[in-house]
Amino acid sequence: MSLFLFKRVLTLIATLIGASIIVFGVLEILPGNAAQLLMGPDAAPEAVAALAHKLGIDQPGWVRYWHWIGGMLQGDLGNSYAYSSPVLDLILERLTLTVPLALMAMAFTTVLALLVGVTAAARHNKLGDVGLMGLTQVGIAIPNFWFAILLILVFAKTLQWFSAGGFDGWDDGILPGLKALLLPALSLGVVQAAILARITRSAVLEVMREDFVRTARAKGVSQRAVLWGHVLRNAMIPVVTVMGLQFSELLAGTIVIESVFYLPGLGRLIFQAISNRDLIVVRNCVMLLAAMVVIVNFVVDVLYAVIDPRIKASDI
Repeated sequence: MSLFLFKRVLTLIATLIGASIIVFGVLEILPGNAAQLLMGPDAAPEAVAALAHKLGIDQPGWVRYWHWIGGMLQGDLGNSYAYSSPVLDLILERLTLTVPLALMAMAFTTVLALLVGVTAAARHNKLGDVGLMGLTQVGIAIPNFWFAILLILVFAKTLQWFSAGGFDGWDDGILPGLKALLLPALSLGVVQAAILARITRSAVLEVMREDFVRTARAKGVSQRAVLWGHVLRNAMIPVVTVMGLQFSELLAGTIVIESVFYLPGLGRLIFQAISNRDLIVVRNCVMLLAAMVVIVNFVVDVLYAVIDPRIKASDI
């Protein structure tokens, strides 16, 4: 197990280094000058050059890259050009909304997908199976921002059970905060649940054809116990793979949903930083999202070994 984890950690570090080089390089080739944008089009060239020197953007690219990496290792992400405040404080403040939103959406996705997928597999080729798969097909075809608008019209405008947007923070309590994030989380999670439910159904059906399932049924084990106690665990490898990819997609999808619900999260910060050409904020936010994706994939690899020890053995 230690060798398995060691290899995965080396892969994790190498991937993070590669991602940092790509993120920095892509933002470096963008046209325009951040100092010119901050000073305005009519600013004197001397003033623009002085601001560029103060911001450090007149240095060679490789120097700025090493300063950026060294700062990240020390917890210093620099100061925002537009907000004139530490980037780390901006990101941490926005993560208190984005991370709970993504976790809530992933919880909705997992619960709905497992219930629908296993239920449909248990009623294979019957009316329940056809009906549930028809609903998932509709869910796959619906864009999450359109579903978000539909939720606002029904639950905020018509029924007035929830607010149409905004977030007052966690100071008023956890329940009011979760209530404010419920509709955004549903709009993110339900659409992803439709995809995961179809993957779950296919994986469960494949495992149900195995000999050990017939043996368990022959011993008198109930169908429910077989499905949830034996079949589902052995079907979780492809399901966990898709769940890892979906969680990464949920983090990126918050950029659109946070704009629809006017939520002050990480996605909205990225959108505002791009509009202001605040490249230091964009660079660190994109790197953070990339790191989250890489770390989620690392966790998925470890879960593979937990679910199926044969993967760990073959890797060693």
